Order: sequence, then C-alpha cells, then structure tokens
Amino acid sequence: MSECTHDCSTCSASCADRKPDKADFLKPMNKYSNIKKVIGVVSGKGGVGKSLVTCMLAAKCAKAGLKVGILDADITGPSVPKSFGITTKAMQDEECLLPTVADGVEIMSINLLLEDESSPVVWRGPVISGVIEQFWSDVRWGELDYLFVDMPPGTGDVALTVFQSLPVDGIIIVSTPQDLVKMIVGKAVNMARLMDVPVLGLIENMSYYTCPDCGKKHSIFGESDIDETAAELCVPVLAKLPIDPEINRKVDAGRVYDVELEELDGFVEALK
Repeated sequence: MSECTHDCSTCSASCADRKPDKADFLKPMNKYSNIKKVIGVVSGKGGVGKSLVTCMLAAKCAKAGLKVGILDADITGPSVPKSFGITTKAMQDEECLLPTVADGVEIMSINLLLEDESSPVVWRGPVISGVIEQFWSDVRWGELDYLFVDMPPGTGDVALTVFQSLPVDGIIIVSTPQDLVKMIVGKAVNMARLMDVPVLGLIENMSYYTCPDCGKKHSIFGESDIDETAAELCVPVLAKLPIDPEINRKVDAGRVYDVELEELDGFVEALK
C-alpha cells in the first residue's frame, strides 16, 4: 500500500481518516430552478441590521437588472416579507412551493407560510434545518443570477445547514461600530473559513449619522475599527452604511425597494 498523502480527492481507498467530500452534503435543486450564485448574509450577533442589508442588496440588484431572490433562513425571526410590504401567503403548484415576487425580487420566508405572521416558531434545530433545506430544494426559483440567504445571527445549527447543504459561493458579514466588532466578525470569518466558504467582505451598518443642518458626519456609536479589523482578517470593507431615519420609515412601510444608498453601488456593480 502506498504512503498516505492525506489528499482524499486523489485517493480511492476507504480508510478511517477519509473525509467526506463537501459535495456529499449538498441538497439537490429541483429541475425548475437554476441559480448561478448563492450569497449568504451573516452576522456574529443580532441587532446589526443584517436582514435590512440583505433586502437592500437584493433591491439594488433588481434595479440594476439582475434576477435575484431572497431565501429567508432566519426562521425564528423572519422580517424580509414585511420589509417588502408582502401581505399575501405563498402559493404552491402540484410539485413545488412558489416564491412570492415583490419589486422584482423572489422571496421565500416562513412568514409566507404561517397563518398568522405574529405566530412564534417554537421549533428545535433539526426541524428548522429541514425547513431551510426545503426552501432550497422544494421552491420553484426559476432562473436567478443571485440568491441571497438571510441567515440568523451566530454560528449555530442554521449556519452549518446553509454552509453544508447549499452551494454557497461566498458570504457577506454585517457588523456595527462597537468594541466587540473584532471578536464578533472574527468568529463569523473563522467559521466561514472552517467550512471552506469565501468571505466576500464586510458591511458596517449604522456607521455614522450625517447632520441634516451642517452635513457633518457623527460617529454615534463611537469610532469604527472596521478597517483595522478587515485588514487583520484579510477581507475587504464593502460599504459603510449611515444611520438614516428615512430608511427606517420606508422599511416600516414595506418600501425597502425605494431606499437609495449609493454606498452599495460599488458592490452591486462588482456583482454585475
């Protein structure tokens, strides 16, 4: 027997040290769906505006002529349908669930299936993971350039399910300017690297507030360390987003599509 090189991809032998190929865990997509790229949007902690960033990115891409969708994997805290003003329930045909289309963005969320959107989802991890896999394999997504996956905060069951079951091409990490940012972002980056998922970059939300009178930018939550953190982790900063009450008003009214943020233009152009 030849000496082991620890490269299972070039070896057909079955041994105790053999590692399963990543493709072994991927869930197949149905024959009605063809998604070119899957991008996860993650955060190390809650309350940083991850779902908002997901919706704004998808809306920006739709305005730029890209075919996009959002898989709302935040099963216990879904907010994507409300941001787009969706009040109807998801439909299905004889074979698949049908995503709800709002402003050119295809969306599937657990809130589109619940009888009452305020009903709590009190499920254990394996059940939640199973629902996410169904949102991937049992939804008729059609032809999409990009599918954004809005993931719950942290590095738990759902993140593992998405990284292992979906062919994620890269992730975006959303953070805020706080002292904890380095540790929080570091956890998300390290998990992605552990799962062999590329980190496309960081987006800092609530980075600053621009005074409407003098036009000066104020760091409400303290000076940001995002540039230093990104340099240490060898990932780019994709955007720094402002605190803007007008954004909140539009999102609360279900009009996230109407939000205009030029800070995201560069990233969307890069995707195109």
